Amino acid sequence: MFKTMYRIGFFSHNFISISLTILIYANQINAGSPPVVLWHGMGDSCCNPLSLGRIIKVLQKNLGIDSYVKSIQIGKSFEQDVKNSFFMNINLQVEDACKQISTDQKLTNGYNAIGFSQGAQFLRAVAQRCPYPPMLNLISMGGQHQGVFGMPRCIYSSHKWCEYIRLVLNKEAYAKWVQDLLVQAEYWHDPIKELDYIKGSNFLADINNERFINTNYRENLLKLKNFILVMFTNDTMVIPKESEWFAFYSPGQDKEILPLEQSVLYLTDRLGLKVLEESERLHFLSVPGNHLQFSEEWFLNEIVNKYLKK
Repeated sequence: MFKTMYRIGFFSHNFISISLTILIYANQINAGSPPVVLWHGMGDSCCNPLSLGRIIKVLQKNLGIDSYVKSIQIGKSFEQDVKNSFFMNINLQVEDACKQISTDQKLTNGYNAIGFSQGAQFLRAVAQRCPYPPMLNLISMGGQHQGVFGMPRCIYSSHKWCEYIRLVLNKEAYAKWVQDLLVQAEYWHDPIKELDYIKGSNFLADINNERFINTNYRENLLKLKNFILVMFTNDTMVIPKESEWFAFYSPGQDKEILPLEQSVLYLTDRLGLKVLEESERLHFLSVPGNHLQFSEEWFLNEIVNKYLKK
């Protein structure tokens, strides 16, 4: 028996640390499982062999020889996909992803979706805006569904963008040029300037129904069989980490975390999360470790076997 530990980078494919001990054990092949759509995080790409490329192999091995896994690529190349995760308007990315999914004949009868870091809230937007073909189960691996307020300093000096983005967001997150240019600004959520956030956020305030209630967003999210939220309990990349469970700072300050169940989002049920939870379709999972650190064994037991196999 050996164990593989995934560390899928928040910033770049160059920063992925994987402990290469491999877990080998007998797996029951479940041919005929629904196809799976993946969307990577910031600074990564669709098919990096050390991150989502490896996830693709694990899924294909465990879902059956005929299983189909599609990993969203935004752009025509590896380099464009990475760059667009920083510098392409999220709404345009979601529109592109919806087109890719809707024209893929292998997804016609529905698919499961797994989003990694920011890819999780992007796939939620796909579920809300593009209900055909149907998304069956949505798994959010460290997604920032209430946004972020703070970015850690770049610990890898080789990355030329992340420190610049961090400095800009701390100063002018809701300036139109910033919202148009920087992906991370579009889910930057300032609890001290809540009205500025609601007015200025190009993306997150919209998909969270914070300007007005888009009933289609709510109805489409309620079509999910399951919505699985995975939080990494020692996450130092997502600030606050509780955003991975739809919790966030209480308005007006950035110290106290308001649980989802006490938030306006939940109490008014403008996204249908309360209905999902009451019908036992909203699931909260936690994993010890930093951002996107999980073992293959955990991934198979808690995600693949429970939600992806037919």
